[in-house]
Amino acid sequence: MSSKDLNTGAVVGVRGSVVDVRFDKCLPPVYSLLRAGENGQIVIEVLAQRDARHVRGIALTPTQGLARGSAVSDTGGQLKAPVGKGILSRMFDVFGNAIDRDPAPAGVQWRSVHRAPPPLARRSTKSEIFETGIKVIDVLVPMERGGKAGLFGGAGVGKTVLLTEMIHNMIGRQQGVSIFCGIGERCREGEELRREMKDAGVLPNMVMIFGQMNEPPGARFRVGHAALTMAEYFRDDERRDVLLLIDNIFRFIQAGMEVSGLMGQMPSRLGYQPTMGTELSQLEERIANTDTGAITSIQAVYVPADDFTDPAAVHTFSHLSASIVLSRKRASEGLFPAIDPLQSSSKMATPGIVGERHYGISQEIRRTFAQYADLKDIIAMLGLEQLSPEDRNVVARARRLERFLTQPFFTTEQFTNLPGKLVSLKDALDGCERILRDEFTDYPERALYMIGTIDEAKKSVKPDLPTPDGKPKPTATPESEGKREQPATTGGKPRQKARHAS
Repeated sequence: MSSKDLNTGAVVGVRGSVVDVRFDKCLPPVYSLLRAGENGQIVIEVLAQRDARHVRGIALTPTQGLARGSAVSDTGGQLKAPVGKGILSRMFDVFGNAIDRDPAPAGVQWRSVHRAPPPLARRSTKSEIFETGIKVIDVLVPMERGGKAGLFGGAGVGKTVLLTEMIHNMIGRQQGVSIFCGIGERCREGEELRREMKDAGVLPNMVMIFGQMNEPPGARFRVGHAALTMAEYFRDDERRDVLLLIDNIFRFIQAGMEVSGLMGQMPSRLGYQPTMGTELSQLEERIANTDTGAITSIQAVYVPADDFTDPAAVHTFSHLSASIVLSRKRASEGLFPAIDPLQSSSKMATPGIVGERHYGISQEIRRTFAQYADLKDIIAMLGLEQLSPEDRNVVARARRLERFLTQPFFTTEQFTNLPGKLVSLKDALDGCERILRDEFTDYPERALYMIGTIDEAKKSVKPDLPTPDGKPKPTATPESEGKREQPATTGGKPRQKARHAS
């Protein structure tokens, strides 16, 4: 297209990232991409047509140097993302530019990031379990192939660590493609993730795309759509299963809130945009299981001030097939992954999908944890000795289950010096069932902490066997084991421990 044929306009107002442009010849449609600046380095996406001559758009790049009267050209298209085999093992920004200091990828196509979700006629109706190799998730919160799972939690409870562990486990076991979408995260995390994935040998089947916190809200708002466009290519054209990891979906909502405020829309409850539900649905509905393949999504969800009634968390809950809630209390106790089994839930946890045995074991585990939670107040006030023998057994069982459901991760080996463990669903269920049947009452709780399969407990620690007179050796109670972790204090001073004869 010659310069004479270009549809050009002029800037009439700039307010931060919001730009108003006048076009006398032809008004660009919504989602059109406009370019301004000396070299066209300022990119603007049209979000509204204000009247017959004016459009209002949001800048996807910084707007330094833009002034009233600056020339703006209509590119005649929408924001596009690269797709094809050439994008594997690469890192991109929202415009599809490679940011890993390697040459631009060859042999790629460019597709618009604004695509409709697959029609209902193409969607698969089968419900299949997606194994992760992490015990507490596979047993209590099973994930769905082609579904969406959310990792909910405040800052510092382990969302990103759990996400990277799932990447490591799944790419090693599944012959699919993994796409990591960093929305509003730090460049340091992206660099570390790339190095870890390269060391693990899984980078050739992975694509990373980032819209970082230092970028304008428009770029963060569109990077999720660009990642989904890449995922849809592998699902529909290559007919491969795709694992889409989004860190963090709250930053997408936050970017939409910033864009909405800049566009002059009246905010709704707690300052969120009035169109939050629609914008989130446009993104989430494209993640689907079709007749050609499946896009399985795991999304980290930052919960502001640990408040699960926040509108961002509530709207995200409605789209998920599994909600994995991370607990700050469990993290402080060293129980990693710090997943709260009573708050977490999955739509897959039904007898018709996971089977009667799996369903029965998971329900019994939940009942045990619920009873233990009710007894904690009594233990704190009166002590473990005041409980009935049945209740003491429940407490011991729950504490052993808590420790067995911890697991050392491959991605944290360098920090913990514990080799990572990958546990099959069958082994995880066997271990839980044997603990519930009181097979490990003679073993100390520490034998079950940070292990893989249940047989590792038998190898590491010998049980407390009966004494020669036939009486069982006294074992440490759960309460005393918990107390042993910290020195007891009286009036703020450490209590002197009694000396025992050797």
